[in-house]
Amino acid sequence: MAVARVHEGTPAEAVRAARDAGWPLVVLDRVQDPGNVGAICRTAAAAGAPALAVLAGCADPFGAKAVRASAGNVFRLVIARAAWADLSDLDTYGAASSGGTTLTDARVENAGVIVFGSEAHGLSRGDLKLVTIPVGGGVESLNVAAAAAVILFEIARRKAA
Repeated sequence: MAVARVHEGTPAEAVRAARDAGWPLVVLDRVQDPGNVGAICRTAAAAGAPALAVLAGCADPFGAKAVRASAGNVFRLVIARAAWADLSDLDTYGAASSGGTTLTDARVENAGVIVFGSEAHGLSRGDLKLVTIPVGGGVESLNVAAAAAVILFEIARRKAA
C-alpha cells in the first residue's frame, strides 16, 4: 500500500493554472464512474492540461479506482472541487453528443472552461455553448472518457500549430 499526501487545489488555483498554461479548465459535471474520472485525468495530463475541476455529483478523483484508472496522473494535475458559481466569469463550452458546433468549427482552445457531463444525464446546465464530435456509422455517442480524449488532444494539436 502506498501513502501519498494529496493537495486539493481551490477553484481559483485550478482556473489560474489553466489560464497560465493557455488551456481551458477541464471540468467534470456529474461523472459518477470513477474509472471515467481517472481516465479523463490521465488523458488531461497526457494532452498537457494542467488542471481539472469536479462539480457536485462526480466520483472522487482521489478515490482508489480513479487513481488506478489515472495511472497516478491525477497527482500531476491541480484538482479542485468547484461549483458553477466558481466558473461564472469564464467562457464555457460543454461537450454534447448532438446539437453543438462541430469540434472542427468550435474554438474550444480559446475557451476558459470545457465541461464533460454525465453519460446518463448529460450536462447539468442547458445554457452552455456546445461542442459536438461528429460520429458516423449509426453510433449515437462516445463514452465520456473517449470524448474527452478526442477534444483534449484536438486542443493540444491546435495549441501546437
